[in-house]
Amino acid sequence: MKFWEKLFKKKRQRYQEEDWEQLIYTREGVNFELAEERKSYVDECLEQMVVAAKELELLGGEYSLVTAYLTDTEEVEALPQDEQDALMVSAKRLRVVEQERNDYLTKENRMPDSVYYSMKDKEEELEEGIRKLKEAEEYGSKIKQDLKRLSRERHAYAYRKDELLGIRENLKGMFAIFAGALVVCITILAILQFGFKLNTAVGCFVAVVAAAIAFTVIWLKFTEAGRELLRVEKATNKLIQLQNKVKIKYVNNTNLLNYLYLKYQVENCKTLEKQYEAYLQEKEERKQYEEAEAKREYYIRNLTEQLTRFRVRYPERFTSNVDALLNHKELVEMRHDLIIRRQTLRKQINYNSDVIKTVKKEIKDIAFSYPDYEQEISAKLTEFETRFKGVE
Repeated sequence: MKFWEKLFKKKRQRYQEEDWEQLIYTREGVNFELAEERKSYVDECLEQMVVAAKELELLGGEYSLVTAYLTDTEEVEALPQDEQDALMVSAKRLRVVEQERNDYLTKENRMPDSVYYSMKDKEEELEEGIRKLKEAEEYGSKIKQDLKRLSRERHAYAYRKDELLGIRENLKGMFAIFAGALVVCITILAILQFGFKLNTAVGCFVAVVAAAIAFTVIWLKFTEAGRELLRVEKATNKLIQLQNKVKIKYVNNTNLLNYLYLKYQVENCKTLEKQYEAYLQEKEERKQYEEAEAKREYYIRNLTEQLTRFRVRYPERFTSNVDALLNHKELVEMRHDLIIRRQTLRKQINYNSDVIKTVKKEIKDIAFSYPDYEQEISAKLTEFETRFKGVE
């Protein structure tokens, strides 16, 4: 009993090992000589490329924006000392007026300025960010369920394939046994017929008929197992193609969630929603401090003009965080955060670029392997490259 438990345990462990980020291609059960199967396989590959190409288009704008932010920090860091001193003077004035404004904030447990201005800097995108986070978290949960379901189905097909292969091997063995038995039986009957002058015609007839029935049953079972094996292989291939598409969505959704968590400095959507509600309340309360706010706006405009003269494209990132101008360590931390965000985006871009390259290689290999259909397959690939020109 323990032997069989260990055997099935090893099989389950083998089937459970699954890399949801790694694309898998298999052509088992696909007859590329048939137009329908050939078109279905190539179209499935192209759909994977379309998913990755659209994701690359979405990532491009955010990557450019983060790169511009990073360039701004490098511009400020590379300024001559006298220009940095001028910026620090303006930044200190802004800091003073902000401190005066904070004196009005006597209510306990107020939202810290760093958090408030950080939220304000992202105010226009917070609702959208919350919506994206909520959708991404819900979508991620569904994708995981789909992957688990697909993985279970694939393991079931793999298990059934092993069973069918075992059945075919057993049938081959049975065929050999029956054939051997028939030979032995005929030999014995021949000895009785010619050696002992016994009439063994009926025995020969029975042996031949029994063998014929046995061989027919074995052949039918063997053929049936072969047909089912082909169906299992085709179903497994389609399941793998579907898994590949879901895996691409899983990786992109996971990377999107990680990036949004990093961008908004939260662990989940509920935390961001609470911060946003607190921010709206804080914003309403701060309306009474318009006079102090007017002074603050004056110095912000002054600092913005200075930063603009220094080729800073997004000065609001510094006016909302003057510590980055007053404290070099803060500037370094800001640059480090942007580098991490850009690396995260680059990872997403590289992944989707690799997906396109991998799928393109698979399609080109099919075209090479089946030269009679090379023009047809290459035309589909060319159509994709024309549609998504420059995505790689």
